[in-house]
Amino acid sequence: MSHVYRLVISCPDQVGIVAKVAQFIADQGGSIVEANHHTDSVNGWFFMRHEILASSLQQGIDAFEEGFKAIADLFDMMWYISDSEKPKKIALFASKESHCLADLLYRWHEKDLPGEIVCVIANHEDLRSMVDWYTIPFHYVPVLPDSKPQAFAEAEALVERYQADVIVLARYMQILPPKMCDDYAGQVINIHHSFLPSFVGARPYHQAAERGVKLIGATCHYVTEALDAGPIIEQDVIRVGHAQTIDDMRRLGRDVEKTVLARGLRFHLEDRVLIHGNKTVVFDG
Repeated sequence: MSHVYRLVISCPDQVGIVAKVAQFIADQGGSIVEANHHTDSVNGWFFMRHEILASSLQQGIDAFEEGFKAIADLFDMMWYISDSEKPKKIALFASKESHCLADLLYRWHEKDLPGEIVCVIANHEDLRSMVDWYTIPFHYVPVLPDSKPQAFAEAEALVERYQADVIVLARYMQILPPKMCDDYAGQVINIHHSFLPSFVGARPYHQAAERGVKLIGATCHYVTEALDAGPIIEQDVIRVGHAQTIDDMRRLGRDVEKTVLARGLRFHLEDRVLIHGNKTVVFDG
């Protein structure tokens, strides 16, 4: 994979943004190896993501950032630039179910995940031996009814200690407190075992079976204070029929859950997700 810088922009839509940005990159000697644009014509908002070959910038990234500020101010941009050689640090939150956690650990081990897993924080001990095999720090933080504030404070302290850039709820099965949702807005990713907005909350496969649905799915989304209602990153479905039991749905659903979570996390790690209100623009390449 080439060493690139990722320039990510969102701003009010107006004429000349693409031309101005492209000219600035060209003036810096920059070679654009991937370009994505989208205009939300209803809300009048513009989104852009460019990958720039790092070796092509004549004066380096610091000079690029300093010079780009004038363009950002001109168009009232929200923007940042990231370095593909500085992977984001990931804190995985888990409980008892292993399929999502095991899948992400395997992808990381095989260098198929463009990020660095720095720790696993779990409210049960069940998955410790699996995590230990990967030589990743495992922290048991029980979440008990009478000590939830202390437990989440401890978990948040661990996230800060490891300087994690993103938290992934790999079937964590706990509702984060509002403060934590606010502190890490746009940085907490969850997998919900339903095709949201259908069947929010607990026991979605039971809800699906009761409705006799023909498709079940999974949704990867950012966590907000509103349960299972944050901006959606990725979704997928699988067909089921009247003969499938709830256990069958769980088995089929686990495959969808882990692949949807992995794809959604990859999009986030590669700076392909731009949040606007409660929606996302995902430049999936």
